[in-house]
Amino acid sequence: MTTHNLSVYLFSTLALAVSQGLSAAEQEKKTVAQDKGLETIVVTGVPRRTTIMASSSSVSSVSLSQIEVATPRSTAEAFRIIPGVRSESTGGEGNANIAVRGLPVASGGAKFLQLQEDGLPVMQFGDIAFGNADIFMRLDNTVQTIESIRGGSASTAASDAPGGIINFISKNGDSESGSVSTTLGLDYDSIRTDFEYGSYLTDSVRFHIGGFVRQGEGPRETGYTSNKGGQIKANLTKEFDNGYVRLYYKHLDDKSVGYLPMPMYANGDSIPGFDAQSDTPHSALFTKTVRLNGENQISSGDLRNGMNPKVDAVGFEAAFDLDNNWRIENRFRQSSISGNFISLIPAQVSNSNAIAASIAGNGASLVYANGGSQGQAFNDELAMRVHTFDVTLNDMGSIVNDFKLTKSFTDDTSLTFGYFASSQAIKMSWLWNSYLMELKGDNAALLDVVGQNGESYSDNGLYAYGTPFWGDCCQRDYDTEYDTRAPYIAFSTKFGDLSIDASARYDSGEARGNYTGSTVSAVDMNRDGNISIPEQTVFGLDISNPSIVNYDWHYSSYSVGANYQIDASLATFARLSKGGRANADRLLFGKVQADGSVAKEDAVDEVNQFEVGVKKRFDSLSVFATAFYAETEEQNFEATSQTFFDREYEAKGIEIESTYFLNAWDFRGNLTWTDAEIAKDALAPELVGNTPRRQADLIYSLMARYNFDKGSAGLSFIGTTDAYAQDNNDLKFDGYTQVNGFVSYDLSDNLNLALNVNNLFDTLGITEAEEGTIPDNNIIRARTINGRTTSITLKYLFN
Repeated sequence: MTTHNLSVYLFSTLALAVSQGLSAAEQEKKTVAQDKGLETIVVTGVPRRTTIMASSSSVSSVSLSQIEVATPRSTAEAFRIIPGVRSESTGGEGNANIAVRGLPVASGGAKFLQLQEDGLPVMQFGDIAFGNADIFMRLDNTVQTIESIRGGSASTAASDAPGGIINFISKNGDSESGSVSTTLGLDYDSIRTDFEYGSYLTDSVRFHIGGFVRQGEGPRETGYTSNKGGQIKANLTKEFDNGYVRLYYKHLDDKSVGYLPMPMYANGDSIPGFDAQSDTPHSALFTKTVRLNGENQISSGDLRNGMNPKVDAVGFEAAFDLDNNWRIENRFRQSSISGNFISLIPAQVSNSNAIAASIAGNGASLVYANGGSQGQAFNDELAMRVHTFDVTLNDMGSIVNDFKLTKSFTDDTSLTFGYFASSQAIKMSWLWNSYLMELKGDNAALLDVVGQNGESYSDNGLYAYGTPFWGDCCQRDYDTEYDTRAPYIAFSTKFGDLSIDASARYDSGEARGNYTGSTVSAVDMNRDGNISIPEQTVFGLDISNPSIVNYDWHYSSYSVGANYQIDASLATFARLSKGGRANADRLLFGKVQADGSVAKEDAVDEVNQFEVGVKKRFDSLSVFATAFYAETEEQNFEATSQTFFDREYEAKGIEIESTYFLNAWDFRGNLTWTDAEIAKDALAPELVGNTPRRQADLIYSLMARYNFDKGSAGLSFIGTTDAYAQDNNDLKFDGYTQVNGFVSYDLSDNLNLALNVNNLFDTLGITEAEEGTIPDNNIIRARTINGRTTSITLKYLFN
């Protein structure tokens, strides 16, 4: 999907200016007035539509205009305002680590949390290595609301989601309206145009279509156009007297840079020449890598592709009220998904002479391989050993169907039967190489290794076809399919002011396919007729000797809850749940036996949860507080450290969500206090009792907006207290508060101009690090929030 479409840019000349702009002031006031707080009706994770006040689950509904107050620069940044959710949104447009209520994220992704679009999972498993669910979805103006459910009730509402669900609900054309906006980065290179429109074609047929296109370097300096592409979504709804049928389509082809840990000093200071908040190892001098592909053919990888999801999805949903108080619903989606994940990770930052000697022996040195100093001696003290996370996503497609049949006995009593089925492909090739680079943020050059006698040990910065520094771990190929089947049942009733619901789900599945490790040979990779030193040891794939995957899994889930309406403005609830999560690709290369089987305790991780809460509504204030406790098992594998995990965790805490309206002021906030610990560790028992990595005691989000006659202005505060970098509880990150601000002004009734500032005070915030202890040279590799970025948006509303 190209962003050089002239017609789109001509259409967007109405606008100047990546976060979406705010609506005009009248639209903002309408949104605030329609906000029903605890009386908001939710549909995600509940057997039938209900209000937040009447639900016995921890549910939230956030509109697009509320999200925009926090000025998110990516989809994962928008998740930070959802109560109970810890979204480490420092990976760029995807590859975020997302946790909920103390449930762990030992390696990456969103293992116990499911991301959905219109009620169906984007990916069946949220933590696929280099295929995290958030890579394949984008937040744009086609989204009506984001609904979330946290805690145990998600165990029976979806497969592999015992911690919660975050669901993007799309606009569907029920109101004749639309918008076009363009956002321009003022202090970073980005231009993005969003558009959406919905209306009725006839009295019973309506549609909605929209999407975005964008291009630019992004919030960090890469030296090239690293964010480029877009998305289009459309749906068509036919209404009947007793229900509806809706067809939908999504096309996503978007290249975005993936940010991995950056070099910095352990105290948070930047290394001279490399700003940890605005720089990245990506460079205009390093855009191509040569490797053997999944068929062991010489091919090239393009660093400029970054995270490049290519998605074509079609689906439908239908819901009908039948005779005798029956209701039938079905949702179906088939997604064709492929693409790339390619980025750079500093595997080592060390003394340049020591790195040279480790490759070519004593007396070796480094010279510039390219750039303005090509061929000259490299005399800087520090250099980087860099690995390419070069992954081809051959097929990540899925077929998903969710069927429900509900019988209503009275207005308050119903019984739902359902059956969920999915097939998820995980077919990818890991094609990693090793390079040397200077430690520099502005178009760093590659470095070559020269031996004591002048012989070359590298080719244009590449010193190994593979990753010998990590034990040649990472030439791999996956060709697997994971089928999931899950019948479920849900019952709800009401006795006066007491509502009771109970649900159960039985998940079973099978994993079939094969995976392939590495083999080594001498290959003339550059076809120059000579075998250089790096070409003597080229790691490819051992495609003639694949290992098989052939195992099944099953687990049962249940959830029982009750909500007591004390009076019209006060309710309390309690819930007891057990859920599970099947493990997928991260079991390969270590947990799968020679016959393809997997031990039962490795195949499934179970979560037991208890929660109790209270909801109180005053005239202008709503408060929703929940106390929770969870016991979690986890089997996992982390690619960067080549480490398996086999643990149990315990977490308890309190989650508070609140809204307050005072005249023209609109306040929203949430905070989550969590006390979590490693309760058992089969592989590293010395860690028992420690706090899990990156788990802060307190995370919070506070927002304030003031609406005036011609616009609005506001601030958001998103923060965390300190947290340990790793499970050994040695190196600790400082807490931080990120402040974002916006002001919008109506130039006319339908035309609005908005200024957005993300990280207003240029605060340093570290979310993860590879090191758990400060190394001798005081340099760690960590991911940080981006520095201050400012954008301006012009948005036109039409109806």
